[in-house]
Amino acid sequence: MDIDYSPEFNHCFKKLPHKLKLKAIEKEKIFRKNQFDPQLKTHKLSGKLKGKYAFWIDFKNRIIFSIINSKIIYFHSIGSHDIYK
Repeated sequence: MDIDYSPEFNHCFKKLPHKLKLKAIEKEKIFRKNQFDPQLKTHKLSGKLKGKYAFWIDFKNRIIFSIINSKIIYFHSIGSHDIYK
């Protein structure tokens, strides 16, 4: 599977504290093996984000993504619940 990162994702990732970056990298490793691993708490989004998904980095932070096809995932954004707004 290939993951494409939006410019917004890259920008937000750079601003994260070092510890959170490390957690995000670990969660991405799990995601690459199984997008719906229970540890990630992957869920569909609704409202203006309908058609997208999110998974947990930790209690407060998420990664929003889209499934383009069986081989390509697009990471839109990363951060706290504010990214849902």
